[in-house]
Amino acid sequence: MSDTVTTKKASADSATAAPSPDASSKGSEVARRSTAAAPDRGRTSIADIVVAKIAGIATREIDGVHDVGGTSERMVGKVRDVLPGTTVSATQGIAVEVGERQAAVDISIVAEYGVAIHQLAAAIRRNVITAIEQMTGLEVTEVNVTVHDVVFGDEEEESEAPRRVQ
Repeated sequence: MSDTVTTKKASADSATAAPSPDASSKGSEVARRSTAAAPDRGRTSIADIVVAKIAGIATREIDGVHDVGGTSERMVGKVRDVLPGTTVSATQGIAVEVGERQAAVDISIVAEYGVAIHQLAAAIRRNVITAIEQMTGLEVTEVNVTVHDVVFGDEEEESEAPRRVQ
């Protein structure tokens, strides 16, 4: 009798391991990843978007990060700022790959002038790894940081100053 129960449980586990039609049809961004904390008590699924948001927030917490994202992503973000009822995307400039037990993160940033970029990247890595591992239990295998630009303090003031000619 116990063999029958074990066989049914094994087949049920293999059925839950198969990807759902919804997850594969909507792309990797909404694909769900499972981590088995205790196989007999259920599974926890963490969507890619969750890990990306955690990484985005952890990146913005670091002093010396002026903005997150490449040129085109930042332009879309500026358009989003102007539209009423919209907010800045927490995942702008963040790409993640999430497996069952591990995650890898790619981050694009704009640094402030005068900040040591190698120290900035190391601080971002530490903060992102700590946040993801503490909040999700996933092991972070790598955090790649790409610096797309450096912004001087006076560049921001010039862009916000009223124009003399309209």
